[in-house]
Amino acid sequence: MQQYSCDNASDRRSYVGTIFNRGAAQVKKEILESLPDEWSELHTKGYIHIHDLDAHGTTYNCLTFDILKKFPFEHFKLYNDTEKIIETFSYIRNIITKMGNEQSGGMGFPNFDEEISSIVERLNIEESEANLALLSASIRSFILWLNDSHERCGQTSYYVTLNLGLSTTSIGKQVTEFVINSFRKAGPKVFKPNIVFKVKEGINLKRDDPNFSLLELALATTSEKMIPTYVLCDAESNIEFDPKKLSIMGCRTRVVKNIFGESTVIGRGNISNIAINLPRIAFEINNENHSAEIDTKVNLFMDKWEAIASITVDILLDRYFRMLKMDRRYFPTNTAYDLWMIDFSTAGSLEEIFRNGTLALGFIGLSEAIEILTGSRYYNTQDGYTIALDIVRKMRQYTNNLTHKHNLNFSLLATAGELISGKFPSLDREYYNHPVHEKGFYTNSFHVNVDSCLTPIEKLEIEGPFHSLCNGGCISYVELEAAPISNTEALYELICCGIKNGVHYLGVNFPVDICYDCGEKGVFDSCDSCGSKNILRIRRVSGYLEVLDFFTSGKRNEVGTRISNDKGGMIHD
Repeated sequence: MQQYSCDNASDRRSYVGTIFNRGAAQVKKEILESLPDEWSELHTKGYIHIHDLDAHGTTYNCLTFDILKKFPFEHFKLYNDTEKIIETFSYIRNIITKMGNEQSGGMGFPNFDEEISSIVERLNIEESEANLALLSASIRSFILWLNDSHERCGQTSYYVTLNLGLSTTSIGKQVTEFVINSFRKAGPKVFKPNIVFKVKEGINLKRDDPNFSLLELALATTSEKMIPTYVLCDAESNIEFDPKKLSIMGCRTRVVKNIFGESTVIGRGNISNIAINLPRIAFEINNENHSAEIDTKVNLFMDKWEAIASITVDILLDRYFRMLKMDRRYFPTNTAYDLWMIDFSTAGSLEEIFRNGTLALGFIGLSEAIEILTGSRYYNTQDGYTIALDIVRKMRQYTNNLTHKHNLNFSLLATAGELISGKFPSLDREYYNHPVHEKGFYTNSFHVNVDSCLTPIEKLEIEGPFHSLCNGGCISYVELEAAPISNTEALYELICCGIKNGVHYLGVNFPVDICYDCGEKGVFDSCDSCGSKNILRIRRVSGYLEVLDFFTSGKRNEVGTRISNDKGGMIHD
């Protein structure tokens, strides 16, 4: 397959996509020119990255849908059972397709099993063998459509996350089974959508819980395809919330607490996210204060971060307040389907709706920043680990203070950084020469380096405490050398370990290679069966699975550097 560079691994080039990219580039240029020079220079020089810059002031980022509030139950009751099932999934596809034109980021279904179960119950669809078969077939078709569609902007797939696992109704449990089995049996070339299984004691965590068999099915599927990923509802930062009001949208984005109303993900989203380049700040501090004590450097680092963060906040607020001036007719799908927690058609203003969203300060490259300041990766020494936690703790306190200061929902987001993982170090090496640049990418958020050689348990123990600090969303991955086919017991132990150590969102990575010529699956440079080098390589980029050929340069470099945690070593003091 031909390799080419994309800003987004989901892109597949087309005529319409090419025209869109040219237009988006012009819009981004115009927006940067409209911002104060101090703001735009932070972006162009690589101190920060304004995500979805072309959407600045016109729309929000991502949303967890409330599809039941305005579902046309009365209209659908006119249909027979077959029509009700078919039209339900047509209705959902319509929402996804239309919302792809109305927002810039991901879409989440908070309780897909419960939502479909509620629709079936309220439409009085008989739980017959024929109807269940049709429901299963409709879910399978829906999964394939989500995997194959690259129609958004003429080139991009829809970033959809189906959260499930908690419904204990007969239909709800079967929906969960249908979704997971459809994804599992669709073959290795089907790697979307993102499916998130919500793990909760009393529902599915323990062997005598009513949905434990569904967790086993999910784990067996993960052991083959890396999906589902897992929201751990009993982890420290999740335990206080109703598990049905917890979910993931996009690759890791999370909203829960809301100063304007109910603490829930349903009908709420992220307005904007701007990521701060932590290594750039560390380079400047280290360069200007090379002989200073580490504590002094760290204090200066935080002072510099806060100065950049204060400007970043102004940019976030600018996008928010510009968006509030938009005509609500720019949001026809939100209005028609009533997907936010506040109804567009009856709200007194857009502010009444969008204030329920979040404004997120993100960060990337914590490990590299600590290495620049101290000379060691943060997880290799207790002092480095203490410094790393303290930095993230102070960033979280800063966003908490912003919430009180501006009376808006600010959060701290552990950025995945698909584009900026390579863009930031590329810019930084023009000014600074340092070993952290040799690998060609910066590490996601607070993650340990991908070649850490830590064991899976050690990795979760180290990263776990950061989860309670990053309330805007984060994930911890465990990297395995190969697919742990049917080794559900080992994956179950990882889930229990994650819960114990405060990990609220967990994923498992391993390489998947597929021969285009004969279909052989495994991990190989050339096919073990037919010798072909025509290989499809599927890896996780950010929070989604994608084809390696379409990765950004930084993410491609990251994949080449990864060492599996199941080969791991021990943390050293």
